[in-house]
Amino acid sequence: MKTNWKKIIRTLFLLIGAVILLSFILHQGITLYEQKKYQAPGQLVEIDGRSMHVYTKGEGEHTILLLSGLGTAAPVLDFEPLVNELSKNHKVVVAEPFGYGWSDGTKQARTVENMVEEVRTALKKAGIKGPYVLMPHSVSGVYSMYYANAYPDEIEAIIGIDPTLPKAFEYFNEKAPSVPSFVRAASVLGAARWAAVFTPEDFLPITGEGTYSEENLNMTKRIAAWKSYNKNVIDEANELNRNAEKTEVMTFPPHVPVMIFQAMDKDQKEKDEKIKAFYGDQMSPAEEHKLVSLTGHHYLHWTKSAEISEYTTEFLKK
Repeated sequence: MKTNWKKIIRTLFLLIGAVILLSFILHQGITLYEQKKYQAPGQLVEIDGRSMHVYTKGEGEHTILLLSGLGTAAPVLDFEPLVNELSKNHKVVVAEPFGYGWSDGTKQARTVENMVEEVRTALKKAGIKGPYVLMPHSVSGVYSMYYANAYPDEIEAIIGIDPTLPKAFEYFNEKAPSVPSFVRAASVLGAARWAAVFTPEDFLPITGEGTYSEENLNMTKRIAAWKSYNKNVIDEANELNRNAEKTEVMTFPPHVPVMIFQAMDKDQKEKDEKIKAFYGDQMSPAEEHKLVSLTGHHYLHWTKSAEISEYTTEFLKK
């Protein structure tokens, strides 16, 4: 009996297509249901017809603005332990950029200028007055450098959590990784949702049990399914090299105090020393600056929130 390979291949492609279509329909339907059920915990403000989520907690003399790293699906949830610690003494704000958390997406390019202007507009519309203590994590260090130079009177201090600074790419002879556009298609079809179901550890904070509530972790998985590798996140990643090039000539303004938390790896002492030297050089224009080395991974706020809060309060007292 002769095997009809053309028929088998055609049937196989039809099955694959049916599975992809089913995944798309299920993912989009579940997402719509979840987004109606789980409302934003903070305030939604309108910018050019799109909603941006601004969350606040605590009161105090200083207003700390937390800025998340690239691809952090839900910044409000990711920063929760640090927000809880800092809000004991300060007013803490998390502005989720377009494409993140409960914020809408946008058609605007992910340039450093647009990213900063959108956050500034959101703060004004939410009635949150400066000056602000910028607390950037990771690539938000680039945006904070631009913010401090473009609007120095709005910034009280900068406290970075293992931040990526504009000159880092040249200093370490590296380039930001680009993200191919087909990744977005996979996300739209529900790939992130099913990955969060079968490999949740890839989407959740790496930290001790009890640091995050079960409610937080469940919500993190849901928002990862909504927002992972959406168009805004991909565009931001692919714009990062250009944003760094625009800001690499900038330095911290002399009057703005700067403190940086460096993530230290006991097994990479040579690399740690090089990073330490880089941060020291970058902070030198600031008249008041301090480097704090904490043992941990890049997401220090997952494991060192209490220490970060304590150092921050002491630094701001000066």
